[in-house]
Amino acid sequence: QVQLMESGGGLVQPGGSLRLSCVASGSISSANVMAWYRQAPGNQREMVATATSGGTTNYADSVKGRFTISRDNAKNTVYLQMNSLKPDDTAVYFCSYRRLLVRDQFWGQGTQVTVSS
Repeated sequence: QVQLMESGGGLVQPGGSLRLSCVASGSISSANVMAWYRQAPGNQREMVATATSGGTTNYADSVKGRFTISRDNAKNTVYLQMNSLKPDDTAVYFCSYRRLLVRDQFWGQGTQVTVSS
């Protein structure tokens, strides 16, 4: 099992910034993908950004140029720097850890991000 602990959510005004962090612990795999997803009320959970253990990143079109995902593999931590936030970014943000060899996926408990004036 892998446990994920997220932090960094909160209330921010439109145009503002937030940084989310997620620390993985437990049965960590060297081949993995760490990612951020989000789910707004009434919507399905959607991928925001992913980062592989090899350094490849991928973003949803809606956040390209505004959000940056990064990793500190030594600390088993993934970050999501969110700039130029919009009200449409309001959602619960979930951290995900996928072990590529075992082909399983774990989720954090979620952290609320609210963008409002």
